[in-house]
Amino acid sequence: MDLLFKAKAGIARAIGVASRASGRGGGTTLPGRVLLRLDGEALAKLGRELDGKVTLVSASNGKTTTSSMIANALRAAGHTPVHNHAGSNMAWGVATAMIESRGDCGLFEVDEAWLPKVAAAVRPSTVCLGNLFRDQLDRYGELDRIVDEWSAMVDRLDPGCSLVLNADDPLVASVAGERPARDIVFFGIDDTSHAVEGEVHASDADLCRRCGGTLEYSVRLMGHIGHYRCPGCGWERPQPQVRATRVEMRGMDGTVATVQTPEGEIRLEVPLPGLYNVYNALAALAVAIANRIDPQTAAGGIGSTGAVFGRVEVIAIDDRELAILLIKNPVGANEVIRTLVDGEADKVTIPHLWIALNDRIADGRDISWVWDADFERLAGKVGRVTCAGTRAAEMALRLKYAGIDEDRLHVVGPVDESLDAALAATGEGERLFALPTYTALLELRTLLAKRGLAKDYWE
Repeated sequence: MDLLFKAKAGIARAIGVASRASGRGGGTTLPGRVLLRLDGEALAKLGRELDGKVTLVSASNGKTTTSSMIANALRAAGHTPVHNHAGSNMAWGVATAMIESRGDCGLFEVDEAWLPKVAAAVRPSTVCLGNLFRDQLDRYGELDRIVDEWSAMVDRLDPGCSLVLNADDPLVASVAGERPARDIVFFGIDDTSHAVEGEVHASDADLCRRCGGTLEYSVRLMGHIGHYRCPGCGWERPQPQVRATRVEMRGMDGTVATVQTPEGEIRLEVPLPGLYNVYNALAALAVAIANRIDPQTAAGGIGSTGAVFGRVEVIAIDDRELAILLIKNPVGANEVIRTLVDGEADKVTIPHLWIALNDRIADGRDISWVWDADFERLAGKVGRVTCAGTRAAEMALRLKYAGIDEDRLHVVGPVDESLDAALAATGEGERLFALPTYTALLELRTLLAKRGLAKDYWE
């Protein structure tokens, strides 16, 4: 690294320190923004400092949690990853992490649209692609566009770069293209006991990417993720090298999976609930295997992963608990709802629920996705719902049409006022479940940090 670039990085780093000290935020993005303004080749230069050992992780849902699991697997194997752990996943967030941390390898979650640009700059040794769901259509456009861009990126990856792909997502599996099989590690779930029953509304991939024919599913596990085959051209779900043959769901206490790997069978304890977190853990395990880390060692690291910023994060507030579960698209919302209500029929299982729906740029201005999420599953299962955010009234309307009685719905727009109202209605020793969209999550966590109830998310 030349002296001039070191000086530029030092300036950017100092600006980040000052920004955090001022309490105005921007600590996870501003240093990177400044450095990229000072030097357009900054990402490439920083990437070279990591000696070609860089893992990039992208997905519509789960990239923050997956990256945290990978980080713990790397640490269990004795590595020190440079990691954008706060979830700032565009180019400036990656640059910020690179100039503010030191380690022997890089691990960066990357926004779906930014992935090709970041990959071209840092020339990764491993790329992990978890899933693709309809998300922020006003920003990303239709999923075919992202798949096309990812496929072109894969074609440009350096020879020998490992590609870790979700075999159960036909959109993700299709980007493998003509990549040599030795460079690909597929992961998936063979256990079909947790299949989605009935018609799936939030399905984003019904057509074969190779011939355009309609895919046939023998089982769907969430949305369009499952076991599929195209009767037209014969393309089908690849056989995963890392696959869960048995998954035991333990509600909010997490899951336990029996996993077959190229080196034998292991037990993988996932400390977070939901089938979606099993996929996150399998992705992390597959990345570890691609990097020649012993599966048992990696599983131990993955099993030590705690809740990640707003992803099943539980925060104590006096004599109550606030459990935060991010929702931002139909499939993600469906899986959170399934996690909360499964296992009990015709019984109130969620006494208190707080839902915050925002329509800011980072959320996507189009909130029509709430009509594709299965909020009907909450009917008869929830006691009181407080609706918050810039589109609180629309959220309440959606829940009314989902079959939740009007007298259970309370609209209080501002995040601070609505949270206080919901906590006041939550009894001693009870848990309030909070389901915010992305910017509402940032507002909520900032509020909790100011009240001394949680750390600032960039720490």
